[in-house]
Amino acid sequence: MELQVLTERLSICKLDSAYGLNLERDLYFISRTRNEVSLVCPEEDVPSSATERDDGWRALMIVGPLDLSLIGILSRISTILADNGIGIFALSTFDTDYILVREANLERAKDSLAEEGYDIR
Repeated sequence: MELQVLTERLSICKLDSAYGLNLERDLYFISRTRNEVSLVCPEEDVPSSATERDDGWRALMIVGPLDLSLIGILSRISTILADNGIGIFALSTFDTDYILVREANLERAKDSLAEEGYDIR
């Protein structure tokens, strides 16, 4: 399986509202529940309305599109990274999955996954 390292440094943010977000950005992940609105975006795109932010994340994108019936993709990757002491923040879209790791852990994550047969580019 092929993984692509995205170039952007990402931030995980908490917002009071999704109102006014620029949905034309190239890389925006928005989730909303009864209790919160979360946004993952490039650090330079964090809106001033963010109530909390956690910078310094990098993304590994599983090159897709992936069939929605596939089983265990995130499980295998997260297990490899967990076994190497690397925490993740996982995101999914219709076509693929993204695994975020702290930038300080990126090289170790890439090495760990490559050792298990993943093609990292």
